[in-house]
Amino acid sequence: MNGTKNIKIISWNINGIRSAHKNNNVNDILNLSPDILCLQEVKADPHQIPEEIREPKGYFSYFFPSVVRKGYSGVAVYTKIKPEKVENGIGVEKFDEQGRMQTLFFENFVLVNVYIPNGGSKTANLDFKFEFYDLFLKRIDELKKKYKNIIFCGDINVAHREIDIARPKENQNHIGFLPEERAWVDKVLEHGYVDTFRHFNPNQFNAYTYWDLITYARDRNVGWRLDYFFVNKEFIKNIKTSEILGDVYGSDHCPILLEISG
Repeated sequence: MNGTKNIKIISWNINGIRSAHKNNNVNDILNLSPDILCLQEVKADPHQIPEEIREPKGYFSYFFPSVVRKGYSGVAVYTKIKPEKVENGIGVEKFDEQGRMQTLFFENFVLVNVYIPNGGSKTANLDFKFEFYDLFLKRIDELKKKYKNIIFCGDINVAHREIDIARPKENQNHIGFLPEERAWVDKVLEHGYVDTFRHFNPNQFNAYTYWDLITYARDRNVGWRLDYFFVNKEFIKNIKTSEILGDVYGSDHCPILLEISG
């Protein structure tokens, strides 16, 4: 990784890799040729995934599925660049059995792929979410202190500011836009991390990554920005662009893209 080639990382809450594969959406995203692809809500064990998607040509693949509940949660990473090591989990069983976090160690940075609990279900209620938030921030701070350059991405399950949600007033008391959830993102920024999309697009409205499927919200762009790339502020000089790939379908979320200069 000492060359001049830029590195493209895509993060996507795929909402079920088997259905996405059936509809050819996995091939569509791999055809964009990301150097690294981080997926959330994979909802499958590796042995349930067809080989051509489990081990696509040109990629190393790493899966961390839910073991407590099948067809739920789970994260995965495909990468053309072989990591020096991969760690699964955050170190607490009740979170790790749901398959929520992977850490990949590369030469110049550490990449964390995370699926933050929604906070509105029996398996991941609001207290569960806030406990995970606290552990997660502590963990990335530890990584930053030891390895310096940190990228973390995934479905954070909160719209940070009013600009990040189509209907802020209607949702101010709804999970995903609660003041205490938004305050956690404030804390992340205070700890020295940068929301890369907002760094490059500070005033862009109507920029969302999630839309409710039942109400066909995507057709009207009534969405939420729940998916993020964060980096430590010292690393922002290496970030070339941070984009929302809103034209990619196949999930209730769309992918996001980060490009790192070589």
